[in-house]
Amino acid sequence: MEKASKLIYFVVCYVFFIFTDLYLSDMMVEQLSNGYKLSNPVFSLNYIKNTGAAFSILQDSRELLIILSMVALVLLALYVIKHIKSISLKSVFFISLLSAGIAGNLHERIVYGYVRDFFQLNFINFPVFNISDIFINIGVIALIILILIKRTK
Repeated sequence: MEKASKLIYFVVCYVFFIFTDLYLSDMMVEQLSNGYKLSNPVFSLNYIKNTGAAFSILQDSRELLIILSMVALVLLALYVIKHIKSISLKSVFFISLLSAGIAGNLHERIVYGYVRDFFQLNFINFPVFNISDIFINIGVIALIILILIKRTK
């Protein structure tokens, strides 16, 4: 696949994931704010306002988290642009997913001053998380797997 096609693919995936994240998050928060409840042995929907990062670290460090998110997004974009010829389409896909997750949380920190979390796992003691966090984790895990597979070849 040529360079321009991969860049277009990256941008389309990135925009799709951001809009999906923001739309679904808005819908979830609206439903939960209007009294919707869901709980089962696996997970619950529990709306909280998180002023920190993963596992509630850096609580009330909004500006630092905004800066770190912006730096991460710029570095990921520069990596994609610089290495677009050599990276696989799978890697482009998962970098766009990771970037959209970072951008989704960044958007909420800028607009609301906090990140809106609502998924709570009931079978394990784990922090409440959101769709952006899912995108970030899937992106990171998939990229690590792709790197490990490439190194073993």
